[in-house]
Amino acid sequence: MSIASDTPYQSGEDMGENETESVMGKNDRKGNVLVIGNSGVGKSTLINAVVGEQVAVTGRGTAGQTNRLEIYGEDDASPFRIIDSVGFEPAFFKRYQAIAAMKKWSRESVEDGKSDHQINVIWFCVEGTSGKLFPQAVRNFLDATKHWPHVPIVVIITKSYSKRDREENIALVQKAFGEVKTSRMPKAIIPVVADTFWIDDGKYAAPDGIDELIATTVEFMPEGLQAAKEDAAQFRLNRKRVLSQSTTAAATLSAVIVGAVPVPIPDATILGPVEIAAITAISKIYGIDKEHGAERFKETIAEVGTVSLAAKGVLSLTKAIPGLNLATSVANAVVAGSIVAALCGATIYACEQVYLGNKSADDADWLKRLVESKLSGDFVAKVTDALKQTASDGLDAKRIADLIFGLFSTGK
Repeated sequence: MSIASDTPYQSGEDMGENETESVMGKNDRKGNVLVIGNSGVGKSTLINAVVGEQVAVTGRGTAGQTNRLEIYGEDDASPFRIIDSVGFEPAFFKRYQAIAAMKKWSRESVEDGKSDHQINVIWFCVEGTSGKLFPQAVRNFLDATKHWPHVPIVVIITKSYSKRDREENIALVQKAFGEVKTSRMPKAIIPVVADTFWIDDGKYAAPDGIDELIATTVEFMPEGLQAAKEDAAQFRLNRKRVLSQSTTAAATLSAVIVGAVPVPIPDATILGPVEIAAITAISKIYGIDKEHGAERFKETIAEVGTVSLAAKGVLSLTKAIPGLNLATSVANAVVAGSIVAALCGATIYACEQVYLGNKSADDADWLKRLVESKLSGDFVAKVTDALKQTASDGLDAKRIADLIFGLFSTGK
């Protein structure tokens, strides 16, 4: 299949809300996930990452009958509801009020003929950066959830920013549950990064673990409440697109920051780590890191992006645009951000094609043509536009990155 005949990549924004909603339709029979975790553990960020909107931050959930419940995923494409009970914290006595609210919600729902309003999966959120989980916290959690003794438990380790952190925290969770000597062991332990986390000016931790969490939760739902495989798959694909766009935005800003140096970007190696980090993160979101040829897949994208004639010649634009007066550092920043944004776009499209089974991860020739196409043609026009707008607006790094991301993510 030639690049020209492939379906153009569409970002989540390009698809629009109506298309996403039409995929799932209005499904009244959904499973229910109860989210438990102490304040500050990152429950709201997690819910937003799974549902796909800033619902938990803005309070747009559906209030329960007792005004102590927030219910998400009721009217949108989510294959399950997420129930966040206000005050449901294992370490505090007030959780019993929250438990009463949960039981009332389930009881009244059944009376209204909604037999699917029972708790089917419990998410127990613990913070990865704390580096500890005491057996007493597990006892509190088990006591708080004793009303649902047979419901599968998924422990979510939030803020898991590094591989070492994840491995250590999984071991801590296993040890804490083991010391309690309970028969209610977690069915799964999943480290996640629910939102892009900035380590410093040029480094970030990309979203991770969200797709695994969604897939695992769907798997644990009772058979009659599981979303159709096609619907769940489409929902997961939409989330991959959104999370990949989040990574693109972060990588673009990182490139702008590290690119603001008086050294011609194409002749320097400073973009290499930024490119590799972004390509790796997006590949992981789509599960390409588990494919045969995954390493070569990532290397091919980075290599073509670095040696592309379009990328090497793009700095000449600063001299070719009449009246353009930009400091070298600013021009470098624009060019660096544009190269990374274009590479991320190519990576997302390539990953999606492999994920859907349309292409193979080790098809190097197709991949090279794809990346070259992203760094030619309208690439130059977009960089020219970005340079002109930067010259007229005098933007800072964040605004330059936002400008570039807008140009490359919306197909303008």
